[in-house]
Amino acid sequence: MGERDSDPGILLADRGYDNDAIRQDVRDRGGQPEIPAKRNRRIQLSVQRPLYALRNRIERCINHLKNCRRVATRYDHTGSSFLGFVQLAAIRLWISFVHAA
Repeated sequence: MGERDSDPGILLADRGYDNDAIRQDVRDRGGQPEIPAKRNRRIQLSVQRPLYALRNRIERCINHLKNCRRVATRYDHTGSSFLGFVQLAAIRLWISFVHAA
């Protein structure tokens, strides 16, 4: 395997990622999987609802970032250039949020 990102403390994912291998990989890396069980799973595993509700906020933030065309289409050829434009889009969102409040 290639180089890994930093190990997660908690993995928030939807039902599509309910897989024993994914859950075990997160546990092996020292994290806690917060993934709701698929309906056809024999043993239903529970999730912490307040914690799992944060996943929606993350998805909404990514959706707002994708409204910037350059971020959504990934025109940039290098990772650092793409990250710079993601940061600019995030700053733009933050400024509009602060001025709206």
